[in-house]
Amino acid sequence: MPMLIQRDGRWFHQGVPIERQALVRLFASILKREGDDYFLVTPVEKWRIQVEDVPFQVVSLEVLAEGSPEQALCFHTNMGDQVVASSANPLRVISDNRSGEPSPYLLVRHNLEGRLSRAVFYELAELAQRYPLVKNKCHGVISRGIFFSLQ
Repeated sequence: MPMLIQRDGRWFHQGVPIERQALVRLFASILKREGDDYFLVTPVEKWRIQVEDVPFQVVSLEVLAEGSPEQALCFHTNMGDQVVASSANPLRVISDNRSGEPSPYLLVRHNLEGRLSRAVFYELAELAQRYPLVKNKCHGVISRGIFFSLQ
């Protein structure tokens, strides 16, 4: 199927942007990933689609019980998903080898990730602390008792 999800989260069909958000959310609900390939899967059909980076964008962050041992980082995606960073939904940061620029990702569901917007990553950076008990004493955040490095 000639469908593309651009790096900025916009969906295209045959080169034309899909403007109806309800339709995009419907497609997102049947999106699956197998290895490096993405598919729209219905009970009777399966179409391979192209994804430039990851299918979702993380657009906001809510900190629950901030500073307490129960602190949880709740992320919201452009598709309406709410995901708490945890061992089941880890947060990871990859740095570009050439520029050194970080790209932060969150596992949203079923092997599908979302890339954190720059604004959300800056919010995380403000929450970051140096954790001396972690290897290399790196900066990161804690959610649901799990440490996530931001380096």
